[in-house]
Amino acid sequence: MRSFEAGFADHIATGATTLATCWRIARKDGAVLGFTDHDEVLTFDGTEFLPAHGLDGGETSGKLGPQVDTAEVAGIIHSEALTEDDILMGRYDGATVEIFRVNWGDVAERALLSRDTIGEITREDGRFRAELRSGQQKLNVAKGRLYQALCDAELGDVRCGIDIENPAYKAEASVAEVHDRFRLKLNGLDGFAEGWFAFGKASWTSGKRVGLADRVTAHARIGGTDILTFAEPVGDWVLAGDTLTAYAGCDRRFSTCKARFANAANFRGFPHIPGSDFILRYPGNDDVMQGRALVK
Repeated sequence: MRSFEAGFADHIATGATTLATCWRIARKDGAVLGFTDHDEVLTFDGTEFLPAHGLDGGETSGKLGPQVDTAEVAGIIHSEALTEDDILMGRYDGATVEIFRVNWGDVAERALLSRDTIGEITREDGRFRAELRSGQQKLNVAKGRLYQALCDAELGDVRCGIDIENPAYKAEASVAEVHDRFRLKLNGLDGFAEGWFAFGKASWTSGKRVGLADRVTAHARIGGTDILTFAEPVGDWVLAGDTLTAYAGCDRRFSTCKARFANAANFRGFPHIPGSDFILRYPGNDDVMQGRALVK
């Protein structure tokens, strides 16, 4: 059974309550937004909770054990701080949502009901519906080493050790043209070899996507023009002249780690593991069976 602080519990016990629900959303880019189903602005803990007409919290399913509890919040996209473009660009993906029950007559009397993470967001006819996942969701995240041939570190993290802020591994670029939703033509990458930024990332420094980082899947050079292909559609929110920082990429192979980054000592994979195709195939007469290392 949930217990509340004395002031809030006493207010509930009166039977004539003045309660409202408040949602505080903390995005990964550092932005903090507050909304309430009350008709006036409520302020506490340094956050202003703005009236969000049409915002409604759905039912919450509580499960025993380590299963993930889920809930949802639905509403109309009308606030300047909560735009459809921001939802589409993923600014709310993985954001933390704190749900409070507050006495709007005295906001010091309140209770934190849950702290969840935004999962899937769906939109339809100007309305949105966001899935809220409880803290047990973190139990589904893989921990520890992965026993595989490819490196399981992220280029530039502590385990990798490469400083991607080194000018040798990054470039300041600008959009020359939007080729399509997934591909952009860029200026400023001509000092690097074709393919250098494949499997890397691009951090936006201006335009609608400022503050976001997008995965790059391919880097081609056609007729002297550099074209980056992105894992997600970015062309709808990018204009010519928008700027970004492109970071080198790594395909996580031992040969790339050794030749491109001279970082073989920090390789975090197991390159001698045969692949499933090698294990399942039949031996051939021409196969060399000498126990040599299989390094990829």
